Amino acid sequence: MDVGNQTSVKEFFLLGLTSVAELKSALFVLFFIVYFITMVGNISIIIITRTDPQLQTSMYLLLSNLSFADICFSSVVTPNMLVSLLSENNPISLYCCATQLFSAVGFGTTECILLAVMAYDRYVAICNPLLYATIVTKRTCLQLVACSYLAGFLHAAIHTITTFRLPFCGREIHHFFCDIPPLLKLSCFHTKLSEILLFTFISILGFSCVLIIVPSYIYIISTILKIKSTEGRRKAFSTCASHVTAVCLLFGTVIFTYIRPPSMYSQDQDKVLSLIYSVVIPMLNPLIYSVRNNEVKDSVKRILSRKHLFQFI
Repeated sequence: MDVGNQTSVKEFFLLGLTSVAELKSALFVLFFIVYFITMVGNISIIIITRTDPQLQTSMYLLLSNLSFADICFSSVVTPNMLVSLLSENNPISLYCCATQLFSAVGFGTTECILLAVMAYDRYVAICNPLLYATIVTKRTCLQLVACSYLAGFLHAAIHTITTFRLPFCGREIHHFFCDIPPLLKLSCFHTKLSEILLFTFISILGFSCVLIIVPSYIYIISTILKIKSTEGRRKAFSTCASHVTAVCLLFGTVIFTYIRPPSMYSQDQDKVLSLIYSVVIPMLNPLIYSVRNNEVKDSVKRILSRKHLFQFI
C-alpha cells in the first residue's frame, strides 16, 4: 500500500466525541468505567472458560473467542478516545490511522461472524440435541473460528487499502477513531469506488449473518414454546431475548452506519452509533452471555470455593 506517494497528508487530528470542555471530564470518567468493565468482564470469561474442565465445549470456545474479539475491538478504539477527551489536539499519524482502521474493521467484522456462528451453535444444541456432538465437533468449531478471523481481516484489508490509496486534502477527522466514512469525507478525489465496495461488502456480510441468526432464533423460540414448564419457558425466553437484543443493537448500528447513502451521513449521529457498537456492545456481551448463564455462574462458584479452600489450608 503505497500511501506515501498518494497523499501529502502525513498526520490527522481526531476531533473526538465533543468539543464542549464541560462535558469532557464527565465523559472521560464514564467511558473509563465502561472500558474497565469491558476488560474485567471479557478477561474473566476467557480465564473461566479456559481453566474450568467442565466448560471445555464448543459453545464456550466460541464465547471465549467473542470475548477476545471484544477486548481487541474495544482496545483499538477506547484508549485513543479517552486521550482525546483529555487533550485539545489528538494527532495520529497516517500509518497509525491505517492500522487502527484495519484493526477496528477486522475485529468488528470477526465479532459479527462469531455471533452468527454462536446462534447456529445454539440452534443445533437446542433443536437437535442428539446430533449436537456429531455436527458441532471441536475441530469444526476451531475451523469456524479461524474462518471468522480470516474473513474479518480480509474484509478489513480490502477497505484499508481502498481508503488509504485515496489522496487526502483535509486533516481533521470528525470522529473519535479512524473510521471509513469520516476518512472518505477528507479525500480530494472521487470516493465512489470506495463507497460501492463499502456498501457491497457490508451488505453481503451483514445480511449473510442475519440470515443465519434470524432463522436460528426462530427455531430456538419455537422449540422453547414446546417446553411444558412455565418457569422453564420464562428463563429460556429471558436468555434468548437478551441475546437477540445484543445482536440487534450490534447489527442495527453497523448496518445503519455503513450502508446508507453518503448524503445521510451525520457526524454527531455517526459518533453515537459508533459508540454503541465499538464501546458499549463489548461491555454488554460478557454480561449477556455469561452472567445469565448458570454454567458460568457455577464455574465461578467452584473457582471461588477452591481458592477459599487453598487459603484455609
